Parts: sequence; structure tokens; C-alpha cells
Amino acid sequence: MAFFSKLKDRLFKSSSKLEEGLDSIVEDGGTADASSDQTGAAPASAPSPAPEPTPEPTQIPEPTPIPVPEPEHPAPPTPQELPAETPQEAPVPDAPDEIPQDPPASILPSPGPSEVPAPAPDLVPMPDPVPAPAQDEAPKPDTKPTREGGLLGRLFTRPGAAPVVRRTLDDDMLEQLEELLIASDMGVDTALRVASNMAEGRMGKRLSTQEIKTLLADEVTRIMEPVAKPLPLFPKKPQVVLVVGVNGSGKTTTIGKLASQFRAAGKSVVIAAGDTFRAAAVEQLEVWGQRAGVPVLKAAEGSDPAALAFDALTKAEADGADLLMIDTAGRLQNRADLMEELAKVIRVIRKKDPSAPHNTLLVLDATTGQNALSQVETFRKMADVTGLVMTKLDGTAKGGVLVALADKFGLPIHAIGVGEQIDDLAPFDPQDFARALTGADS
Repeated sequence: MAFFSKLKDRLFKSSSKLEEGLDSIVEDGGTADASSDQTGAAPASAPSPAPEPTPEPTQIPEPTPIPVPEPEHPAPPTPQELPAETPQEAPVPDAPDEIPQDPPASILPSPGPSEVPAPAPDLVPMPDPVPAPAQDEAPKPDTKPTREGGLLGRLFTRPGAAPVVRRTLDDDMLEQLEELLIASDMGVDTALRVASNMAEGRMGKRLSTQEIKTLLADEVTRIMEPVAKPLPLFPKKPQVVLVVGVNGSGKTTTIGKLASQFRAAGKSVVIAAGDTFRAAAVEQLEVWGQRAGVPVLKAAEGSDPAALAFDALTKAEADGADLLMIDTAGRLQNRADLMEELAKVIRVIRKKDPSAPHNTLLVLDATTGQNALSQVETFRKMADVTGLVMTKLDGTAKGGVLVALADKFGLPIHAIGVGEQIDDLAPFDPQDFARALTGADS
């Protein structure tokens, strides 16, 4: 739950445009809900009962012949006023004149004695409330005129709450939803499918912004649930995890975070610094290795990354390590020469272990938007990608591209990152992600 709150706070910054778009769609052509108007009318009727004391004396002569209940209630309120009033009002029906106000006023102890509540319970019997039941309940809001809507109004409505705006779901509104989802990086096909599923069986119904957010979150969750899978662990030692991706996608930091989690789970991990070309790449990986408490195997700058991967696998086998995580240099998916170099690394590893690499993780930068689709398609062909890790969701990314990836490729999404700290990488939870993306939980 702690990670979800962090995800919600940070992803909301990047998905605020989606929320604002949903608000504007509903407000454009929407009207205030009728139910909210009724709650607002309640406070107007509340102050009216003030002039009610005048009609009460007219009804008093009916219950006056009841002298017996007087001894019952003189003790609870204030007996000091009872003896003074009883001798004067015993023969006269004046005492019951003020009594009808007291049944509601008896709820509050302070105003009760001042209004002579002693005879009040005497007239509480059925004859009094029957002729004017509405008047008996009305004085309750009089005692607290500053609160709106009485007790029910305070329970079911918040003071000063704005009326709920709803809009009828029609073709025009559906088209606006599709355009908003496309602008959120969901892609044309996914956006049309999501909007169509949201509108199924709801055309012509009036929906609020929060209801649309809930529908959208449910639809996103449905798409993401089949791909939310943890990184599988195999009995084979060492299990080779090859990490690939374009330049600056966050491969090195992801390796450090994953290594820390595996070590915390009791696994022995070795990291191979296969990015031998980027300046300071090895040093950066060593820093993350120190944070995670994991050894880093490195080679001279500019050396063959395939040879380093082979040597690292040999050493990991000798040491009995559980996992070997191999970092690779960033490469654009449209560079055929660099992609061929990655294929060479895989061929060399398989000379040592034909089943390796057991996991090939593609690290994607969420800020790349729709370009992530082409990255997945190319790396999947060249490196046989088995799973995805999405990083930088705390940046300017809209987040919808992850929905498009799940809908189009169906590759497992193992983890997402929302920060630079070592604990800012967590297993992918489709429901938490959907709520954070759409703002349904805000």
C-alpha cells in the first residue's frame, strides 16, 4: 500500500491531463444532478419552523385533561421550576401551552429547562404529534440553524459540496472519450476498444466524471491483469537475466534495484557490466552493486561485450550463484548493426548454456510514448524478449502506452519504477496502476 500511495502521488502528476480531460468532457454539455438540487432545498425548509410556537397553544386544550403524567417528568428536567409552575397552571391549561415545543427541545439539555420542559413529556402522547407530525420534527433544525439539511443532510451531503454534474453518453461524448484516450498514448486501436467497452449498455445514460473514471479504471484493469506477472525463477543455476533497451531507458538502475530485491529474498546475485562503450557506465553499475551488496564483474573499456558475458557466466557457475544479471549497452531499435551485436551476445551465451538467457527483460522509458511499441516489436524479434519493465512513470509520461503494450503484445509486465531510490521499483499491480492512471481513487 505504501508503494501505491507513492505511485498515486507521482503518476497523478503525469496523468492529470487525463483527469482534466474527463472533467471537461462531462462539463461540456452536462447538467447538475437533480438529486443534488433536492439536498440543497432542504436547508430552506429548515428555518421555517421558527414561527411554530403560535399554532401550538391552539392544540394544547386537547391534552390538558391529562394530569397524571406530570409527576413522571418533573424529576428528570429541573424540579426547581416545577413547584412554582404547577400550583399556578394546574387549574389553567397554560402549562401545556408551552409543552409542545419541549418534546423536540428535550434532546438538548440546555434549552430544555429554560422553556419549562417539565410538562413537555406530559403532552408527548399520541394525540399531540398526530395532528402536526411535521411540525414536531421541524424544530430539530431550529436548535442548530447553522447546519444545513438537518441530520440526514449532514450524513449524506457535505456542507458546501458542489452539485454533481452528469452528461448523457451519446455519440458525441463517446468520440471525445476516444480522442482523449488516444492523446493519453493508448494508441488508436486500444483507445477505440476501451471506449467501446465503456459505452456498451450505457448509451443514453447520464454519467458523472467519477463514474467514468471508475469505468475506465475497470477496463484498464481488465486489459492489464493477464500480463501482470512476476519475474519467474528457475531451478537452473545460474539463472541468466539479460537486460536490454534503448539509450537512457534506465537499464542500469533497474538492474541495481532488481539485484537488491533478489538479494533480500535470499538469492546470491552476480552482475556483469556488459555496457563497455558508454563512458562511466561501469562505474555507475558498481555504485548500484554496492548499494545492493552484489559483486559486479567488469572488463576493460571498449572490450567485446559478448566475451564479457561468456566469462561472467563461467564465473557465476563456478561460484554457484543463483542469478547472473547481464547489463547491455543502450541501442536504438533502428540501428541494425547494434541490434546484430546484441544477437551476438545471445549466441555466445548459448554456447555455454543452450537454455540461456532464461529471461530477457526489455526496459522501457515511459516518456517515449508510442515509440515504445516499435521498440518492443524490434527487440522481441532480435533478442526474444520475455518480459517488460516500465520506468520513469514519475516523469512527464501519460502512462497509457503501457495499456497499449499489454493490449497489442501481451508480454508479461514484471515491474514498474516511479523514482530513483533503490525501493522505487515494485511488482506491477494492474488495479493499483489503473486507479492511479485514471484518478478513480482520488
